[in-house]
Amino acid sequence: MGEILDTGPFFHGTKADLRTGDFLTSGFRSNYRPEVVMNHIYFTALRDGAGLAAELAAGDGEPRVYLVEPTGEFENDPNVTDKKFPGNPTRSYRSRDPLRIVAEVDDWTRLTPEALRAWRDRLAAIRAEDRGEILN
Repeated sequence: MGEILDTGPFFHGTKADLRTGDFLTSGFRSNYRPEVVMNHIYFTALRDGAGLAAELAAGDGEPRVYLVEPTGEFENDPNVTDKKFPGNPTRSYRSRDPLRIVAEVDDWTRLTPEALRAWRDRLAAIRAEDRGEILN
């Protein structure tokens, strides 16, 4: 792997029901811009950041957070680093290589219904203003 950006542990939030040993891969529609098929798989070193992603993910499944292991090189997520936040305070990353599911994590902080509604409203406003470009 080139330069080590972070040693983890790493987490991915989704509504997919997965098992230990499964792989997360790119090639699926974005949770934030469904017209975009993603070239990368995204993850974070912040457990609750993955929880937020799980709660906002598309689909009707139960939000889930997984402990994951990158199988190849990864980079800082340009959608939040330097474009929106100097450096990488969200410890968010992306990879073209799969992430291996190590375990499901159940000790992440769930959003209140009010906080979840506020996040969804914020995302809807970004989409309506067409400010939601994704660096893919």
